[in-house]
Amino acid sequence: MKLYFRINFRTKMGEKLQLLVMEDGSEDKYHFLNYNENGNWDAEVDFFSKSISYKYQLVNDGGTILDEEFSPHKLSFSHNYKEFIIFDVWNKKNFPENYLNNKILKNKLRGFTAEKISVLKKHTHLFRLEAPIYHPNWKIVLVGNSEALGNWEYLKAVVMSQTDFGIWEASIELPSDQLIQYKYGLLNTDSGQVFDIEYGDNRWALPNAEKNILQIKADHFFKFKSFEMYHAAGVAIPVFALRSENGFGVGEFPDLKVLADWAKQTNLSMLQILPINDTTANYTWTDSYPYAAISVYALHPQYLSIEKLEFSLPKDLVEEFNAKKAELNSLSLIDYEQMISGKWKFVKAIFDTNKEKILKDRNFKKFMKDNEEWLLPYSAFCVQRDKYKTPNFNEWKTHKKYITGKITPFFSAKSKDYDTTMLHAWVQYQLHLQLKDAIDYTHGLGISVKGDLPIGIYRYSVEAWTEPELFGMDFQAGAPPDQFTDLGQNWEFPTYNWEAMKEDGYRWWKNRFKALEQYFDAMRIDHILGFFRIWRMPMSVTQGILGYFYPAIPVRMEEFQARNIPFNENRYCKPFINDQILWDFFGDERDAIHNQFMNNHFDGTYTFKEKFDTQRKLSDHFKENPQGSVEEQLISLCANVLFLPEETKDGEIVYHPRFNINKTKSFQYLQDWEQKAISDLYVDYFFKRQDGLWYQKAMEKLPVILNATDMLICGEDLGMVPDSVPQVMDRLGITALKVQRMPSENIAWYNPKNAGYMNVVTASSHDSSTLRQWWHEDRNFTQEYFNKQLGQSGTAPWNLEPQLAEIIMKQHLYNDAMLAIFPIQEFLATDSELTNPNMDEERINNPAVFPHYWRYRMHLNVEELLKKEDFNQKIGGWIKDSNRI
Repeated sequence: MKLYFRINFRTKMGEKLQLLVMEDGSEDKYHFLNYNENGNWDAEVDFFSKSISYKYQLVNDGGTILDEEFSPHKLSFSHNYKEFIIFDVWNKKNFPENYLNNKILKNKLRGFTAEKISVLKKHTHLFRLEAPIYHPNWKIVLVGNSEALGNWEYLKAVVMSQTDFGIWEASIELPSDQLIQYKYGLLNTDSGQVFDIEYGDNRWALPNAEKNILQIKADHFFKFKSFEMYHAAGVAIPVFALRSENGFGVGEFPDLKVLADWAKQTNLSMLQILPINDTTANYTWTDSYPYAAISVYALHPQYLSIEKLEFSLPKDLVEEFNAKKAELNSLSLIDYEQMISGKWKFVKAIFDTNKEKILKDRNFKKFMKDNEEWLLPYSAFCVQRDKYKTPNFNEWKTHKKYITGKITPFFSAKSKDYDTTMLHAWVQYQLHLQLKDAIDYTHGLGISVKGDLPIGIYRYSVEAWTEPELFGMDFQAGAPPDQFTDLGQNWEFPTYNWEAMKEDGYRWWKNRFKALEQYFDAMRIDHILGFFRIWRMPMSVTQGILGYFYPAIPVRMEEFQARNIPFNENRYCKPFINDQILWDFFGDERDAIHNQFMNNHFDGTYTFKEKFDTQRKLSDHFKENPQGSVEEQLISLCANVLFLPEETKDGEIVYHPRFNINKTKSFQYLQDWEQKAISDLYVDYFFKRQDGLWYQKAMEKLPVILNATDMLICGEDLGMVPDSVPQVMDRLGITALKVQRMPSENIAWYNPKNAGYMNVVTASSHDSSTLRQWWHEDRNFTQEYFNKQLGQSGTAPWNLEPQLAEIIMKQHLYNDAMLAIFPIQEFLATDSELTNPNMDEERINNPAVFPHYWRYRMHLNVEELLKKEDFNQKIGGWIKDSNRI
């Protein structure tokens, strides 16, 4: 079979195109294209299969790939022909019309049956278009300048067949002596009317006089107008925050079904939740932090409904269970410790009572077999964690290092740990069943679910135990200072060893996305900047302020010299302390402080003694010897440096400017000319030199990883965002997050009416205060917002009134953004009868406080919301009117 590829693509001198054909079970094959003129390239390929997957690459004379398509072309060939001419266009993934061919579309078209087309020997052309249509009563039509295409009469347009999700095809016999001009349009099957034709210039097709060759016009996207594209609205709420009649002091997976019923009533089409992985490290409230999972696969046992298990609670425990349930459900917030200890007590009782049946269950055995790669080490990890009362595997007496063969005996009936191991595996099986049931129910209502992917892993997690080579265990990840905190954030997670992950094609990430796809249609990637660079800290520090970007182009000694900066390691890289600084920090206590913690050099300067010369040493000392307010001051003084040293892999020492260098006391004691030289270097380091490197690093990994998933990807891109981030996100079709009060531009707030299509807009996030709390944070700011953004005159009311909350919601709904998703608290703020009397209990997280107790719970049951008909109709009306159904 002969394939003749044709594509128009503009190149520069020394550049050329090649075709990469991907064949299952054999090596990929490369074919160079020949250049003709006017940007036209062609290639002839012998091919012997009825379907093909391929992509184009731009290379230089040395064979280096300069650019490539991220989404492959896929074609099927009719058996009636032996030769095909394929007219292609470069597949730009960032066209939303193309990129949105994902799980949300498949959910919207549940029950979809692919249509077949007949390609007859008389046909001259096959038209193929990628066009995800979210309205089940819409179809794509083809209209053009020949009789076969209706002579531009819409009533005679050719109705195309949807041969796969978002793929439309039509085979047609066209004149052999006429240049064809055509466009695609939209047909409403209910009315029979073609109600719109795509914008822009006419498309064209060459005549085909060869009776034995089929010409394929492989078009890649329909040119939608905004109102025709997918727009949706959703509610964001952590699963743990759901309050229902059946809960046990915390939200559970079955509660998602009730939330989905409410979403259906209000025309919302997406549920967004926080991470749901197991974070059980020590069974205390610190485990409530959902971004510190001990496994990126295992689900959190807190979401397990005891009453929905496959086996019933022993009768002698029913009364105790009901009493505990009533007690926990009466609380306004989650009592994590009582809740988790209670659940484990009742789960263990059910398992012990029904152990014989459970262990014989074929479905349970199949679940274990299908998930053994992660489930076996996870179950063994849980046994070890509980046995030694710590997840820190370095402190275990046995199995400090993971060896597969030595873990296998845990699953032998002869092992003393067998019952406990199987308990943890069974709990994961039950969690999977309950979550999958809730997801299937939600999908059955036409509602999609958006999950949340933490950027980091917990330092003492299953993954750190089993594959430590994939992580930078000698470092910590976090974030530089931002509007939440002047000290930055230290998440205490290890960093990623991207070089090691790249060696096997990012297998670890691909498997992670595959697991998430079981449940989710869309995924929020927490801190997507981590795929560009991470804020890295050595283990010797405790505050994020002492981190630096990695990877980064550092400052080398030659650069200090070139800029005439008199670099001195002791002066620049160690805390600068003099008499005045001691007085500023400690006042009358300065002598006692420097006697205990510092060396006096008797020249008016001081240095920390060796046993106190890092933040970590000081922090560890104060755990055993508390000294009140002095602790924070000394740890802060440790950060009074100008540059942070880093030793590279080849042993070279390089340097990174400390964030907010000009705010340090050390900087203030430099001479003016030295300050100017260092400031110029600081600006170059943070705002100029890194973008090219970060763009390259992101483009190495993100296309490979994201091509492994069918989910809609949304990037949390808040904070200090370099120029390379929106460039990569736009190119890969990753939607960005727009939180009104956290603009990336230098403006007071973000106006949602300016949101482009590839955005998710929201008024608040789980890391921010709620709208009602925000209203009280800065009265001057509130007044300006009230007058200018909300268009109201006079003095802003003391509280955020429901009608004002409604205006804010509507401003986020009536715009071009693909998604408008609001925390449940903001919906309730629009109704005076439904607002929480205690607004301060509604905040989910405060990033400036670590560790933070994540214990927010709705103050009313979701079942109650279902009965609020007037409220639900009001919300539903907004969604319908804003074209987000």
